[in-house]
Amino acid sequence: MQRLTTSSLLDVIGELFSDEVSIAVTSTTEYIYYRPSLRVDLKIRPGDPIKEGTLADKAIVSEQKVSEFIDRQIYGVPYHGMAVPFHYNNELEGCVMAIYPALTEGKSVITVKTSDGWKPLSFHDVLYLEVKERKTWVVTKQFTGIHRKALQEFEYTLPREYFIRCHRSFIVNVNHITHIYPDTHSTFLLAMDNGDQLPVSQSYSSYFRKLLGF
Repeated sequence: MQRLTTSSLLDVIGELFSDEVSIAVTSTTEYIYYRPSLRVDLKIRPGDPIKEGTLADKAIVSEQKVSEFIDRQIYGVPYHGMAVPFHYNNELEGCVMAIYPALTEGKSVITVKTSDGWKPLSFHDVLYLEVKERKTWVVTKQFTGIHRKALQEFEYTLPREYFIRCHRSFIVNVNHITHIYPDTHSTFLLAMDNGDQLPVSQSYSSYFRKLLGF
């Protein structure tokens, strides 16, 4: 088999993602690869410097995974995304980013499927989202419905000030957590104001603690 170049390999990997995800790779100072999606294009070119306040800048400066919303002031397009720094021989080399389109401005509901139609649920009322039986369940105190999006898509589009990924199967609305308990299996257990308990898995515990400040 002929050897793949880094760029062609990234193009192939990019085909595994949906048309909504743009992919970028940076050094510590500039972009070295960019593959736009059909839904969001930041008009980045290889060789462009990393701008202050972007996901790439935050990941490079903190040397930690960053996942958040970036407003339109930097690229003229609002977007959600995740940037993960990478190292070689313990030296920071750059980061890899997945970039998602932002929610339509003013949208503050999740519309779920019901037995006879659809029901919009306010962000404020949503307690958590759970993946089970290959479906995404959206839970409020009065209602539980199904949404077609995968949990990973919600992770990049829900407002960060409300929702945090705490487990491979859960995204939680922090405004509905009443108590956080240590747990030997899941690191933490979250007591919700409807009586449910949600796990915080080991892979998300550090990120969860950092965002909640404990």
